[in-house]
Amino acid sequence: MGTLHVLSHSPFSDGRLASCLRLLAPGDALLLTGDAVYALAADTAQRQALELMPDSVALFALDEDLQARAVVALPARLTAVDYSGFVELCARYARVNSWL
Repeated sequence: MGTLHVLSHSPFSDGRLASCLRLLAPGDALLLTGDAVYALAADTAQRQALELMPDSVALFALDEDLQARAVVALPARLTAVDYSGFVELCARYARVNSWL
């Protein structure tokens, strides 16, 4: 399996999300945590970019962070995971790349 990319910074503060999206390959996954879940806000360029990702790239978000930031209108392709799911994703993928 590919790489799990973990992004935790706000997509509105720097270009990490855009850089990450350019590097995603088929079989990879993106997990949004912390302020990165704001990329799922409705009617934003960041949300549109996530929705346009190929189906071969899985999209996840940490449920606790979605709830804490009141991000509720989620794309159909997104899977919300709890902390146990986060750990399972780290074990499922061959590599984990945290975008610090």
